[in-house]
Amino acid sequence: MMSGNTPRSDRLLPAVHDLALRLGADPAGKSFGVYLEQSGQMRRLGGKRWINFSAKQTISASHFDFDWNARMGPFGMISVRDAFVDGDGQLAVRALGFIPIVRADPSAALTRGELMRYLAELAWAPDAILHNTGLRWREDGPDILTVGAGQNDTAAEVTLNLDSQGKIAGVFAPDRPRSVTAPFLPTPWRGRFSDYRNHGGRWIPFAGEVAWEIDGKSQTYFRCVIDRWEMPVD
Repeated sequence: MMSGNTPRSDRLLPAVHDLALRLGADPAGKSFGVYLEQSGQMRRLGGKRWINFSAKQTISASHFDFDWNARMGPFGMISVRDAFVDGDGQLAVRALGFIPIVRADPSAALTRGELMRYLAELAWAPDAILHNTGLRWREDGPDILTVGAGQNDTAAEVTLNLDSQGKIAGVFAPDRPRSVTAPFLPTPWRGRFSDYRNHGGRWIPFAGEVAWEIDGKSQTYFRCVIDRWEMPVD
């Protein structure tokens, strides 16, 4: 895993460098991480009942780390941790903070899936576009950028679609693992961002949602708003 904290204007594609500056990323050499708080709803795939949650998250701008911790259910008795830390994906669900409900075993599929989440959430950590030197970029058309990370069976890519103002409006991966246990079911996966605000000198989307695409139909399973966004935490 590579990391660094120097500007990449001489190594980034012009379209990528322009995106970072347009979103307010700092090219001066500092590597800002992000702390954010969310509130929103989640539901099981195919389910109709939405469950409220609140979450706190950190996202690194210099390396592939994020840590999302949520509480949901009656009195917040269910806790969820979804993370990518020190090169490993992590997913655990507990009741009352200590009774295990779900714990994903380490696997290449879990690592790929969590890397895809990091890549998809660059809109919430735009300084990473400049300062995470492990990101791989290519331009796939007007207002379309693809960003990748990982190697071999953990290699991951996500496509970023830009809106008319050049901000990240949507993200897409054709094959994100939908299960944390075999079979891993690579499935089209899509996210959407909206409600951009200039906050802390950065243009940040304060609303987002995520969906799986199954049999040609989009099934949204996560939606949130940002209640708090700060930096740095790196």
